[in-house]
Amino acid sequence: MIRVIIENIVLFLLPTAVYAIYILLTRKQGEQGTGVFDDAPFFWLMLAGTGLVLLVLVAFGSTSGGKPGQSYTPPSIGSDGKIDPGGLK
Repeated sequence: MIRVIIENIVLFLLPTAVYAIYILLTRKQGEQGTGVFDDAPFFWLMLAGTGLVLLVLVAFGSTSGGKPGQSYTPPSIGSDGKIDPGGLK
């Protein structure tokens, strides 16, 4: 469960990390005194992070599965030596 939470936090912070790297790479040599996040568009970064998390959750969400009360039978080796596929019954 903690892995899922960490993945979502990383996805949420990914636009901010990309923004910070972009600002660090494109700033001029004489601008060392300014901070990376002084003029950061935090609202848009949070909106982009939220959109990215929602997009990933929708894209990888599981909508298939069995009905309540069904049981899953795992694959097994049949009497003839072949693998019988598993499934819901």
